Amino acid sequence: MAFAKRHRLVLLSFFAVFICYIDRVAISLAIIPMSDSLGWDVETQTMVMSSFFVGYLAMQIGGGRLADRFGGKIVLGLGVLIWSAFTFVTPIAAMATLPLLILARVGMGLGEAVTFPAIYSMYSRWVPQTERSRAVALANSGIPSGTVFATIMTPIIAVQLGWQWAFYFFGMIGVVWWLVWHFAIAKSPAEQKGITTEELAVISAGTIASDAKEAAPWKKILSNRPVWAIIIAHFCNNWSLYVLLSWMPTFINKGLGVEYSKVGWLTMIPSLGSFVMLNVAGALADRMIASGRDVTFVRKLMQTIGFGGIICSLMVVGYVDSVWAAITIMTIGNALGAFVSGGFAVNHMDVAPRYAGTLMGITNTAGTIPGIIGVTLSGLILAATGSWTLVFQVTAGVTLFGLICYLLMASGQRQID
Repeated sequence: MAFAKRHRLVLLSFFAVFICYIDRVAISLAIIPMSDSLGWDVETQTMVMSSFFVGYLAMQIGGGRLADRFGGKIVLGLGVLIWSAFTFVTPIAAMATLPLLILARVGMGLGEAVTFPAIYSMYSRWVPQTERSRAVALANSGIPSGTVFATIMTPIIAVQLGWQWAFYFFGMIGVVWWLVWHFAIAKSPAEQKGITTEELAVISAGTIASDAKEAAPWKKILSNRPVWAIIIAHFCNNWSLYVLLSWMPTFINKGLGVEYSKVGWLTMIPSLGSFVMLNVAGALADRMIASGRDVTFVRKLMQTIGFGGIICSLMVVGYVDSVWAAITIMTIGNALGAFVSGGFAVNHMDVAPRYAGTLMGITNTAGTIPGIIGVTLSGLILAATGSWTLVFQVTAGVTLFGLICYLLMASGQRQID
């Protein structure tokens, strides 16, 4: 089983997240020439970027519930097709009217919202516990790798062909992925063509077998302390994630004085650090659990390293005026921050494996709010004070709050059957 069927599902899940973040991050780079050509101020740019999260927020729980009940394959596949279509029409909407662009961004958010809930629902049914940190880490490494791809290619395409073509090209990639996904992956391991009895035995021994067709136990889920530890950690993690995704290109361009054509190359360096360490951290967490370490201890240790690294880097980076010093600090912070892949990021499948998609929908709903509040607040801080240091320190404070709550409340034990 050097490359088993479940590994193919994990690999294609990585590419789904990779495409998701290409399409999501492209606007952060393209918005610079878009603003120049369409005459947008900072407030308009903020509205355009944050409107995506309105749709993303609205479909999280519904996407997770649909995936747990009907299977993640069809839910993820439809999500990719929907967001790819809205990516493709983004330039047409932008050149028509601002309200139409806002609607396209909301629609794109609705499509992308099902990505992680559907993946988590499938993982809880396809991936044994001793492999889940690595599986989640690989899927999550689609975030920095998709970010790197978008930050490199968007400025190149924009300069060579015009910013519109970045959206046209990126929108088509999702259609190609869907064709592979549709024919390569079955709804469940038992229905997967070519799967061996040996692999089925490995999967059934370390996962749940059935879809959660009955109503989710909402009261039990929402009154559980370890669940709230994940919710708060997800909110705080995504505050730093979305603020940096949305504003880092502008920080490098305007704050550090780097010309636009070089922004993508510099922005990719912290993302590469995250990509490498996500998979290292996932493997380390799985190895510790396989060796007999308590799951709760492993989750809290990995979370401490992850959030601690983010906090330290954000507290320092605003005080440096050297481009390479700032990029180095951000790279170290991103690399250490990747350790959350063995912490809260996989914790959903520990505490509620049958409802992992639903729970991911709940926590990612909380994790989407910073995409609206955090990105908007950062834009308001910049408009009012021009201080990047204050933006980073507010983000560090939110992350510290998340770490404290996680250490006090988290658990690696099953809470909800």
